[in-house]
Formats: sequence, structure tokens, C-alpha cells
Amino acid sequence: MLTVPGAGAGGRSTADEYARRVVTLVNAHREQAGCEPLRVDDRLAAAARAHAGDMASRGYYEHRSPEGRDGGDRITAAGYRWSRWAENIHKGPDGPEAAVTGWLASPTHERIVADCALKDTGVGVSLEPGGPWWVQDFATSG
Repeated sequence: MLTVPGAGAGGRSTADEYARRVVTLVNAHREQAGCEPLRVDDRLAAAARAHAGDMASRGYYEHRSPEGRDGGDRITAAGYRWSRWAENIHKGPDGPEAAVTGWLASPTHERIVADCALKDTGVGVSLEPGGPWWVQDFATSG
């Protein structure tokens, strides 16, 4: 279960529902692109949740943490051995549809979503004030 700092039980449930909806929407786009659906991996989800929470609690919006750690570092620390990884982040849209629409409107982010070589995913959502913060990590093991 996703823990959202400062949120009650309803906040955790909403963040989990949002994360599942992001995966559904992204997989629908991947199907249109001829890709297999992404598999949800708990380690990638943990890395994404941690980054979303860190950005929210420390007030930054970047792929790299203030210490310079990137998505690959976070995915590795979560125990996922990757041969390829990518990450999409978003801040502010009120729902998963808006976050995914934003990614798909950006050629760089859409290429990540439609990269058939990426097989696994995890989504983290922080619903703290000033957000929400959205992180979707993608990877292939190897």
C-alpha cells in the first residue's frame, strides 16, 4: 500500500488508484504503438513512490535528486537489475488522465511510453500540497 505523507486513508487509496490508472492509460497507448503491455513491478513502484515523495517533501521537480541520484540509481537501490531504464515525471495535473496526456503531448516522453524495449513499470504519486507529483519508472531487466 502506498503511503502518502500527510494524507489520511482516503489519500493513500486515491494515490494507489491514480497509479493503477496511469498504467492502464499508458498500456492503451503502447497497444496502439504495437507494444506489449508493461508489467507492474513492485521494485519500480517503490522507486517511483520514493522519488515522488522526495520531490514533494523537499520542494524540487527534477529527474535528479539534490544529491545527484537519477532514476537508474533509485531503481538499482530498490533491487531491480536493469539493462535499460527511463523515467517520466509530471507535476500538477489533478488526475492521471491529465498527467498521461501531458506526457503523450511531449515527443520525448511519448517516445518513452511507446518504447517497446521497456517491459516493466512502476508509478508513484504524491498528493501533497503543491502537487501532485507523478513519477513513472520504466525498465527492462538484465
